[in-house]
Amino acid sequence: MATQIITQLLGHPGGWGPPHGGPGWIIGLFFLLLLAGLITAVVWLAVRGSRQRDRSGAQRAKDVLADRYARGEISTEEYRERLDQLG
Repeated sequence: MATQIITQLLGHPGGWGPPHGGPGWIIGLFFLLLLAGLITAVVWLAVRGSRQRDRSGAQRAKDVLADRYARGEISTEEYRERLDQLG
């Protein structure tokens, strides 16, 4: 099936292109480049999405502060004061 489609796109006799293999190969090349670009885009998006984004130092500090507050190690007043200092 795929061979028949490629044969037709490349313009071989009996295909979609001009008889005797004229410039129909341009259409085939276009579709092959389109397919390669599509595969590249999917792989790039998959790799990009799978990476964990690095958080800033301030965000990590806020997370540690929230954990300490949740465990009861610091008071509400101290939590808010330190959170304000972090911005």
